[in-house]
Amino acid sequence: MAKTRKAQLNVRVDEGTARAAREKALARGLSVNRYIEELVRQDTGEAGHTFVEAAADFMRQYEKVFAEEVGDGRR
Repeated sequence: MAKTRKAQLNVRVDEGTARAAREKALARGLSVNRYIEELVRQDTGEAGHTFVEAAADFMRQYEKVFAEEVGDGRR
């Protein structure tokens, strides 16, 4: 798999915005960097890719709940 080049971007925001970003990232189980990267992708038209990543994250978070509710298919 090819490595993706990463660039560092420093951004200054007010404390309320920083707090909101941290809270939203935590609620989604993401780092603040990943959360902001997803927001930029959505805004620049990469919503399909972001949706798939978000769906995969969701499934990882709730995999046990689904298995308990509907079984694991081995019955």
